[in-house]
Amino acid sequence: MADHRIFTTSFASVYPHYVAKAERKGRTKAEVDDIIRWLTGYSQKRLDQQIAARTDFKDFFGDAPAMNIARDQIKGVVCGVRVEEIAEPLMREIRYLDKLIDELAKGKAMEKILRTPAS
Repeated sequence: MADHRIFTTSFASVYPHYVAKAERKGRTKAEVDDIIRWLTGYSQKRLDQQIAARTDFKDFFGDAPAMNIARDQIKGVVCGVRVEEIAEPLMREIRYLDKLIDELAKGKAMEKILRTPAS
């Protein structure tokens, strides 16, 4: 598969859209950051550095310290495509993030978004 345009797009250029989408629905930037950190393993400091450096999506996910092993539990449709059926690994990671932000904007509880097991 030829590289999709999103792969070379800076994460920093899309991040404000994630935050705006969440805030329009009464959620917070902190919750968006929690989701990104859960998915990628970045600390807040490293996440902020990636944003400041305008790292592209390919390197943002490629450099992620520890992609969450529970991310394969993320199911559903984003942009008309089932995320669990996306064959291209990087595109699947990007769509996982999109799906998590969608869930946040739809009012889903953070425990469910972060796939926290019930106690």
